[in-house]
Amino acid sequence: MSLALVADAALVLLVLGLAFWINAASRAFPAVVGYVAFGLLLALAWLRLSAGDVAMTEAAVGSGVTGAVLIAASVRLRPAETEAAPPGAKLCLLALLLSGLVTAALAGLVLWTTGPAPSLADQAVRHLPGLGMGNAVTGVLIAYRALDTLLEKVVLLLALMGIWSLAKDRYWGGIPGAARIQPTNGALILLARLLPPIGIVVAVYILWVGAAEPGGAFQGGAILAAMWLLVMLAGLRDAPAISRPWVRLCVTVGPAAFIAVGLTGFALPNGFLSYPDSIAKPLIIAVESVLTLSIAVILGLLVAGPPEREP
Repeated sequence: MSLALVADAALVLLVLGLAFWINAASRAFPAVVGYVAFGLLLALAWLRLSAGDVAMTEAAVGSGVTGAVLIAASVRLRPAETEAAPPGAKLCLLALLLSGLVTAALAGLVLWTTGPAPSLADQAVRHLPGLGMGNAVTGVLIAYRALDTLLEKVVLLLALMGIWSLAKDRYWGGIPGAARIQPTNGALILLARLLPPIGIVVAVYILWVGAAEPGGAFQGGAILAAMWLLVMLAGLRDAPAISRPWVRLCVTVGPAAFIAVGLTGFALPNGFLSYPDSIAKPLIIAVESVLTLSIAVILGLLVAGPPEREP
């Protein structure tokens, strides 16, 4: 048995064991912490499957940003939280049996198919050179499934609007967070001054290399958001008031630019969200660049929460 196989088996056992532990947790905060660790383990699993794009997205968004939002929510709900009664043995056994049946059915569909699964991979790879994209994932998401990618960005914007709508009327347009954090932790302040310049360079690199290697707008935007949040957590900068024009512009410019580029396709033979071969790569990189900015600002404001102070 090879060392890689042993490591993969251990990773599978860790993922399954942590999943059971999260479901068995009686309080929200330990369950959310387990969820964050679960996302990081899934990122390792995706790396073992050679899916670098999915691994980075899982670590940055699925575990990082989502985990931070859930932690903030669990802290807010803690005063009203009550200890959950453990489920009975019969209910646990029923849940275990149903989960086993679903797992066996999925395994059967994957392992005992009658023929090769239908796929459009060959057609996608054949037309990727016309887009100038060496990374097949970026090419598929921004060209063949561009409408899905656009709607994902719109969903992020709607999620931010939903969080903002939780603010009280007198604080609408105000500043997220209960109070500005006063800088007291020397180590955190040092990291908040040292890491952001490095993080910005890494984010730009991740965005640029996404045309040929794993990376892209979501991953680069998540890194920028993390650097911004680090500065706010250290107390070096306060969260901006959501009524500021530059905030509104940053959160909407990405989807707006994507729609504008898509509408220009009506002037071409192929219609909405079509790219002429001669300028396909510059258009895609331009859209990804603007989306990176919007994603970074939206993710940062999602973690900051609803306005709780007057501007």
